[in-house]
Amino acid sequence: MSEFGHIVLTLSNVLLPPEKLYPNPTPSTIEGLPWDVEYDLRLIGCELIQTACLLLKLPQTAVATGQVLFHRYFYSSSFIRRPMEIVAMACTNLAAKIEENARRIRDIINVFHHIKQVRSGSMIQPLLIDQGYVDKKNEVIKAERRLLKELGFCVYVKHPHKMITMYLKVLEKEREQVLVQTSWI
Repeated sequence: MSEFGHIVLTLSNVLLPPEKLYPNPTPSTIEGLPWDVEYDLRLIGCELIQTACLLLKLPQTAVATGQVLFHRYFYSSSFIRRPMEIVAMACTNLAAKIEENARRIRDIINVFHHIKQVRSGSMIQPLLIDQGYVDKKNEVIKAERRLLKELGFCVYVKHPHKMITMYLKVLEKEREQVLVQTSWI
């Protein structure tokens, strides 16, 4: 068992410590955000990360890592205080680095910009490299630092998917595409 400040990591809590789980209140609900709104924000954030990783051609492990980091962060910080989209960008960037498939921050910002335009139904316009872009890039960098600090630099994620894939190989079922894809859902 390793201890990092107030963060204790063991194999039983690599996803999230039990004291942070439901029915205990989250920082967002403590600040007055209804649970159903927080749930929706978590869902949207994870969908954004998944779509962005797909467009960035990142592996599924990067998607899962980004989503776990996103959830961990918002069990320690409030949606009211931090912009969800910026944190989702920071989680995507950090997950790509962790899974050794780093992408430029510019690419991540461009992909999130594209997703936002598609979802809003507006005309697809390239992102201008102006002061707004520079400000957003700085926000993402700051959010990534905040994310690392809040998580105590403990960003290890043990994915059950890797073990499932190993078991499928042992059972000689790794060629069954539907079964393999279902294990990642």
